[in-house]
Amino acid sequence: MTSFIVLGDVMTDVSAVIDGPIQHGSDTPARIRLHAGGSAANTARWLAHLGQHACLVGAIGDDALGQAACAELQRDGVIPALAIRAGAATGTCIVIVDPSGERSMLPDAGANALLTPADLPADRFHAGAHLHVSGYSLLRRATRGAALAALELARQRGLTTSLDAASAAPIALEPTAYCQAYPLLDLMLANADEAYALTGDREPMGAAHALSALVSTVVVKAGAQGAVAVRAGEAIAVPSPGVAVVDSTGAGDAFAAGLLPSWASGAHLEQALQRGVEVAAAAVGRVGAGPPPA
Repeated sequence: MTSFIVLGDVMTDVSAVIDGPIQHGSDTPARIRLHAGGSAANTARWLAHLGQHACLVGAIGDDALGQAACAELQRDGVIPALAIRAGAATGTCIVIVDPSGERSMLPDAGANALLTPADLPADRFHAGAHLHVSGYSLLRRATRGAALAALELARQRGLTTSLDAASAAPIALEPTAYCQAYPLLDLMLANADEAYALTGDREPMGAAHALSALVSTVVVKAGAQGAVAVRAGEAIAVPSPGVAVVDSTGAGDAFAAGLLPSWASGAHLEQALQRGVEVAAAAVGRVGAGPPPA
């Protein structure tokens, strides 16, 4: 079985589910809950939930939220390799979920922005493992060095590698943020908006073809339309199972956790895509980004 190293953010999500438009300057009733979050942490937790060996590399503050995040990761079966930053706050994200299930996020990176190359657990980078990097770590200039160092170490030691593009708005602000990473990647995942921000092509398959000039295997997630992939000129499309969306938070993270074990084991790309959309469909059926309690 492949062991997975996931590098990126650890957050506490404050989820606010609303039934109608936000009433600016007034009150909008909401159902509010605290959930473990962070793109990388979500993927690591889903991987562990699916029976995979997952280690999370990131940074937390020396506060109660950091302690709670670490404890929850361990309860979910994830091995935390988390740097603790004295005086820093653990990352927090306000997640507003509208009646359609679409989420909008207001993140405060906190200690996540303090991850350095020295924090990498080099002993876990061994041949046969896989490194998955959340794009936030490359989009954020303060942590780009750590993410690139991890990818370079993975390449030197014979690991396979992947990147989840993470978020369209930051990509639009700095579309060259991934340029140094492309030569170090075996697989890239992006949703349709992220792929558009990177390529200027609004059509998922067209964007996947464009990105495949930079990374050998590209997967573009298209929400209710499923997912597409391009590898060595072969194009594949898999439909969505068509489930009701309660909360789309973490759907892409769950997709990655579903796809990666199949992809890493050498399964056909269509099979890996199918597994990705199945796990993403399970994720959107409940509030919160992580897997259901064991």
